[in-house]
Amino acid sequence: MMNQYDVVIIGAGVAGLYTAMNLPKEKRVLIINKAHPWECNTFYAQGGVTTAKDDADIPLHIKDTIDAGAGLCDAKAVEVLSQHSQAVIHDLIDLGFKFDADDTGALLYTQEAAHSQKRILHAGGDATGRYLHHFLLDKNEHPMLEGATVCDLLVKDNRNYGLVVMHEGEQKTILAETIVIASGGVGALFEYHTNASSISGELQGICLEKEIPLEYMEMLQFHPTVYVDNATAQKQLLTEALRGEGAQVVDDEDKRFLFDYDKRGEMAPRDIVSRAIFDYAQKTGKQVFLSFKSFEYSYFKQRFPNIENKFSSLGYTLPHDKVPISPAFHYAIGGIKTDLNGKVPSVEGLYAVGEVASTGVHGANRLASNSLLEGLVFSARAAEQIAQHDSKTASPHFDVKTLPWSLKEDKAKKDRLREIMWEKVSIVRTSKGLNEALQEINGMLSQKLGRMLYLRLLTAKEIVTSALNRVESVGVHYRKN
Repeated sequence: MMNQYDVVIIGAGVAGLYTAMNLPKEKRVLIINKAHPWECNTFYAQGGVTTAKDDADIPLHIKDTIDAGAGLCDAKAVEVLSQHSQAVIHDLIDLGFKFDADDTGALLYTQEAAHSQKRILHAGGDATGRYLHHFLLDKNEHPMLEGATVCDLLVKDNRNYGLVVMHEGEQKTILAETIVIASGGVGALFEYHTNASSISGELQGICLEKEIPLEYMEMLQFHPTVYVDNATAQKQLLTEALRGEGAQVVDDEDKRFLFDYDKRGEMAPRDIVSRAIFDYAQKTGKQVFLSFKSFEYSYFKQRFPNIENKFSSLGYTLPHDKVPISPAFHYAIGGIKTDLNGKVPSVEGLYAVGEVASTGVHGANRLASNSLLEGLVFSARAAEQIAQHDSKTASPHFDVKTLPWSLKEDKAKKDRLREIMWEKVSIVRTSKGLNEALQEINGMLSQKLGRMLYLRLLTAKEIVTSALNRVESVGVHYRKN
């Protein structure tokens, strides 16, 4: 099967769909997603979308983002993010999206950790991602290929000409003038994570094969408040907005121990809170909980309806009961290096937007709820750039080999990889642990593997190597020795 498109977008989350929405109607566009369109990280995002509330707030939003990023943010990228935040929010509202508002129609803002004021918009209480995702899907006018996994990019002489997918058991080649990678992060590489099950880092592995630069791969954010007592790899997130509105991190004796680590307590940046919980649990052997005792039931039910419903099904009565929590992997800060328009500088015809990209916005630690905003702002800029180029390039011949998709032995190795990454490459890292992880990953790479596990291992190896190369602790990257 051979298909030709102007633009192929890999991923149907906020970044992929907003890119598609902003492309000229006359372009032939195909959206590819690995599972179902709703199986993406956007769907599971609870907290909200950050925006500068007005022009006066832009310098403060920039400062908060750079402060959270621990000195590694690209200042120009952060300026672009904040200066364009109001425009994308107004665009969504003009198109019909409804953020939560009061009885007079005034938008409701909430506050999360490391923000100096309330500037985060939400929808459906704690279902912002789900509402936004449904909205963008409803607005999408382009064909979508579901259940298709990208297993290669067609790159030659620093130009991309298309891709190869596995769809319905058949390997298919799709040609395109432009490819936009919006495939998300690396959640499935970790034993405990909050990501959609389809997010496993294969596109990053393909980029490594093609010598397409990745950066800041060691910068992995772990969300501090996650319920991990369920059996599946994807764990139940408890949004940071809960702490922003009064939820407290306590031990089994109701001690708020976070203030022993940082004067901001629950409102310290995520990396500090995650390490504090990890350290306190290790030192004391105590279980850590999230307490909601400051909430009235009626307000909690209205503001966090999905969390209340989910935990009710698990046997908890919120906000009366406290919930046991642990940090879990949440967000890949680094990724495919791009410019300020989402373009991959080293390869013509290739863009990356959303979590898979590294724009430089987040530095060493992502400010809460900047992720959906980043996906909106930079995908709009990418679409604008793509619209300006209308040349047609003849594709050279590619000898596309039929690749072994997966082997029966892969399952045990995938599970072992998740254990390695969680035990040795997560919240607190050591030289010994990282070297042990690298040795075991290299050992697996020397074995016979299915294509998809091979790509995951390449990505995991790059994370470990990047963590070894950055000896100093900064932001989410914490080296004990």
